[in-house]
Amino acid sequence: MRLGERPAGSQTSRTLARFIRKRLPRGRFERVDGGLRNVVGTVRGRKPAILVGAHYDTKDIPGFVGAEDGAGGTAAVMQLAHHFARADRPRGAPELRFVLFDGEECPDDSRDFYTCGLRGSRAYARRHAGELRAVIVLDFIAQKDLRIPREDSSDIGIWTRLRRAAQRVGSGSVFPDATQPTVLDDHTPFLRAGVPAVDLIDFDFDCWHETCDDLSAVSEKSLDRSGEAVLELLRTWR
Repeated sequence: MRLGERPAGSQTSRTLARFIRKRLPRGRFERVDGGLRNVVGTVRGRKPAILVGAHYDTKDIPGFVGAEDGAGGTAAVMQLAHHFARADRPRGAPELRFVLFDGEECPDDSRDFYTCGLRGSRAYARRHAGELRAVIVLDFIAQKDLRIPREDSSDIGIWTRLRRAAQRVGSGSVFPDATQPTVLDDHTPFLRAGVPAVDLIDFDFDCWHETCDDLSAVSEKSLDRSGEAVLELLRTWR
């Protein structure tokens, strides 16, 4: 966040993308139309792969640094990638792909969000959906008083696995047995392509697209609790 605003296509966004690529296992860029690029890392394993993703761009609002909406999920994906790149994984463990999507935010609020935003995830789903068994998107997972009900379009099977994993690591209260309305997000293109996907998003967030989405809005404890649940889910996936 020291870079400040990081809207898709900006110089600060490209600087961040280079930083991320260096820190992902087998890190690489994948081109997205409009001069954008996803950042992808891979831990090899049995195919089809499990994708863990987040968006690294921020809304183009002066003074908006997106501590939750952008940075929270990005930080978690990078840390998960760091862990699994060094983990002693059992034979037959699935391939893991860690994807930071560019262009999730729509630059024109008068347009349909699905066709204006989600640019990186739509591009990745179009190219790679057939290579994936599951998608886990980390969006709003770091704010204070974190509570993530199942987003209504999210795959119930993956969500059930995630809640069990959360309970095993003491994060069960973060993932209540409740449902929130459907959110169009980076998981949506994968669902539309037939890939089971979930979106981790606590959309009860007063600083959504407001400049108060800074370090005062997020919690290290929240990020740890949500991240530990996802780590346990991936660690035990067979």
